[in-house]
Amino acid sequence: MPELRKDPIIDRWVIISTERGKRPHDFVVEPEVTKGGFCPFCPGNEHVTPPEIMAYRDPGSAPNSPGWRLRVVSNKFPALVIEGELDKRGEGLYDLMNGIGAHEVIIESPDHHANLSTIPIAQFVDVLHAYRDRIMDLGKDDRFRYVLIFKNKGRSAGASLEHSHSQLIGLPIIPELVQEELDGAKRHYQMKERCVFCDIIRQELNQQQRLVLENQEFLAICPFAPRSPFEIWLLPKAHHSSYVEMAESSFWLLAEIFSQTLKRLDAALKGVPYNFILHTAPLRQRNLEHYHWHFEIMPKLTLMAGFEWGSGFFINPTPPEDASRYLREVEI
Repeated sequence: MPELRKDPIIDRWVIISTERGKRPHDFVVEPEVTKGGFCPFCPGNEHVTPPEIMAYRDPGSAPNSPGWRLRVVSNKFPALVIEGELDKRGEGLYDLMNGIGAHEVIIESPDHHANLSTIPIAQFVDVLHAYRDRIMDLGKDDRFRYVLIFKNKGRSAGASLEHSHSQLIGLPIIPELVQEELDGAKRHYQMKERCVFCDIIRQELNQQQRLVLENQEFLAICPFAPRSPFEIWLLPKAHHSSYVEMAESSFWLLAEIFSQTLKRLDAALKGVPYNFILHTAPLRQRNLEHYHWHFEIMPKLTLMAGFEWGSGFFINPTPPEDASRYLREVEI
């Protein structure tokens, strides 16, 4: 029988459509058609991207030239622009401000054919370091309240270029979905004096029903009320509200479990497009007792249609207990 499940953090309901009961082989994942040709992100083409903001380079290599392991550049077609003032104002009952923000691209590897599930762990650590370093740098700008890290893998997930990359947008406001999590987590803390994410972690480790992977410091789970089939969350076991406060020794462990999770997702659903996002405490709001930073991975296996747009419900044909079992047992 179908189930209605409520997300314990933001009280969002989802429908687990067990009548449909889709397994990995039931999903049709269209193979990516590579276009080939000129790639602005490949070594030797640094002159066609905006100047690099940051790079991890071989000793002696010059900025905006080959010799890099990872580059960060401004998005050539930014959603928001960094120059100018916010100029908050109103027009009658409407509020508006100038479109000020930072929009950057993290080019994860010089190898055009690499991706986060195939690069060495040391290179994955570079990517995770870059996320931290850019959040910390943009946090010095008083105009920004939040930096959202995200990745679109595959054309149907929004990737316009094949070369593996992540993006970030520095925002003068806190995104609505993050604010919903902050508010929901605060309500839980006020009632129970416990972090709701820590409660979820304890329950998932105890029940072992939706656990995908764990190591000494992190775990990967399919959440109780997932919006999409094979949705996965990566969380630190210990309570930390801000990603930028992660200990240096933890980056390797995070890279290992992140890499293993993506390998298992790719093995279960070959070449599946996905998005992932990093939710962390807002800038200048560290050490929150009620919030817990985490990554959310959302495979693109279902579509938002009329019911979803009109109701706010998500319909998921694969229970998370089944999804986590497939991911645990798949051969990689």
